[in-house]
Order: sequence, then C-alpha cells, then structure tokens
Amino acid sequence: MNDAILQRFDLKDRTVVITGGGGALCGAMADALGTMGVKVAVLDLSPEKAELRVQAITRSGGTARAFGCDVLDAAQLRQCCDAITELWGAPNLLINGAGGNDPRGSTSVEFEEPAKEGATAQSFFDLDPAGFRHVFDLNFMGTFLATQTFSRGMVARGRGSIVNISSMSAFMPLTKVAAYSAAKAAVSNFTQWLAVHFSHAGVRVNALAPGFFMTEQLRFLHIDAKTGELLPRARQVIAHTPMGRYGEPDDLIGTLVWLLSDASSFVTGVVVPVDGGFSSYSI
Repeated sequence: MNDAILQRFDLKDRTVVITGGGGALCGAMADALGTMGVKVAVLDLSPEKAELRVQAITRSGGTARAFGCDVLDAAQLRQCCDAITELWGAPNLLINGAGGNDPRGSTSVEFEEPAKEGATAQSFFDLDPAGFRHVFDLNFMGTFLATQTFSRGMVARGRGSIVNISSMSAFMPLTKVAAYSAAKAAVSNFTQWLAVHFSHAGVRVNALAPGFFMTEQLRFLHIDAKTGELLPRARQVIAHTPMGRYGEPDDLIGTLVWLLSDASSFVTGVVVPVDGGFSSYSI
C-alpha cells in the first residue's frame, strides 16, 4: 500500500520545461526535479544563469540542458520547444516561473496623499506606463506564450501537468506593487480558465502562490541597501506571517511535486498558497 502511494509521486523519466529556471526559486525546483530523475530543460533570459543551473544538476547526477530564451519572444520559445522535443521528446511538464517586478511599476508610498511642495515620493501618478506594461507582460504574457508553445504536445498526447507561479498579491493586492499585483491576479485567473479549457484533454493546470521569499527581486523593497537591516515593510511582513520567517526555496518543493505528479490527478484549477500562514492571518 505504501509503495503504491509513493509511486504516485514518481516523476522519473518525465521531461519538464522551467522558464526562469536560472533564478533562485525556480532554480531550486530544477535542482529537486533533477534529483528525481526528471529531464530538466532550464530556460532563462540569461544563458549564463541557465548554464550554471544545469551544471549544478548534472554534478548531482541529473540530466539537464540550458536554453537562453526570452519568454516574450514566441519564435524563441518555438525554437526551444523543437530542440527539447528532438532531444527528449515533447515535454510532459511545464513550470511557468519567469516573472518579476520592476520599480517603475511600484509606488514608493503605501497611501496617496495630497501633494506637498518638494515631495520626492513616487506616487500612483508617477508610475511609468512602460514599466507597468513590462511587469504585466513578463508575468502574464510570458506565462501565456510559454503555455501556448509547450502544452501543444501535452494536449496531443492527452496527458500533462502545468504549474504557474502566482503570488500572495493575487489573493490580496499588496500596497506599492501595483503592476505586480495586477499581473499575478491575471496569472491566477488564467490558471483557472485554462484548467477548465484543458480538462477534457487530460492536461491539468494549477499554480503555486509563494508568500514572502527573500529573493533578489524582493530585496529592493525589504532591505536597507546601506545598513542591510529590514525595512519597516519587511518587519510588517514578518509580523503578519504566523510562522515568523521568510520562505526558503526548498519550502516550495513538496507542493510542486504533488501538483506535477499523479498524486494530484484529480486536482486542477487551484492556486495553492505556500506562505507560512500569511494569507490566513488577520488581527
């Protein structure tokens, strides 16, 4: 009985595409899946970061290849898909991890106040439309285009699993990060829509919603660059996270494996918080 249960989590010999695979969170996912016998295609805008991740996987005995790829370039995505398919066959699994924030799409204050002479804060009215669009495109359009490219083989075979990366900002829009909150809400909505659309094709679509993980992309909002101390916003985060800490990349792995594997064969269209209780806590 126990062996049968464990077998449902087995991902050996499947092929996963991970966009943003050179980053901290998706890099940890790539490492973990590599140790499980999954063939890992690491896609990243930075070929150097992708290659470093692949080297780490292969040193641990895994199988991986690096691909420099801009997820907003449909032609590049198709080229990567063709190369992966020729190498290992059409992917079975997709993790849409490419994303991030941009200071141009964030305010520097939590609340809009009447303008004061000499004020230097970046208000809602100062947001750069190009920066806002960049954040939305990177998080949502990157997910859409990659899914459109890599899910075609899954639908043709009648089997596959897609995991998108949403955020706490999709559940409750966080102050300051206007563009990021809007983009991640779109990712969550798209996850549910696509889960229904693909439900008769045997392809499941779910999402992870990480809480606060101290990545480089979060650092500019949470750490004082001069002192290295937590900024007031960071102290608020810890105070509202019942487990009292930031997440570590490995904290995502258990939920990820469950969503990718047959252990969640009747689960589709869900957005799972991995947040130390942040989304459950109120005062």
